[in-house]
Amino acid sequence: MSIATAVPAKSLLIGGSTAAVAAAVATAAVAAAGEAAGISLAVGGAPIPVAGFAVLTVVFSMVGLVLALVLARSVRRPRQVFVRTTVVLTALSLVPDVLADASTATRLLLMLTHVVAAAIVIPVVARRLSA
Repeated sequence: MSIATAVPAKSLLIGGSTAAVAAAVATAAVAAAGEAAGISLAVGGAPIPVAGFAVLTVVFSMVGLVLALVLARSVRRPRQVFVRTTVVLTALSLVPDVLADASTATRLLLMLTHVVAAAIVIPVVARRLSA
């Protein structure tokens, strides 16, 4: 059975890319709001530019989109596998933030940006995968 015909790659690419851009804007906004509220964006003494949040959000959203495309072609229940996998990966992405050489407020802000991005991208991509 070809799962690829059931889930058009175009729908995944357009929806996932749109979600990635929305998530990039959202994470940059969260970072900027945190900085405006007095939370440092410095990790290990090096400041993270607000634009860096957007760039990394797009990069890792594209990794998730590639994962979705592969799953759509290779597993029986791509939506379920995608959601489970990306939730685990999101949780794992918080580990470096917890361990970062930064203030508690900065670490929490970093973790919030990961959760915000995931909350935007995962549902959009998952809806385009076969249940």
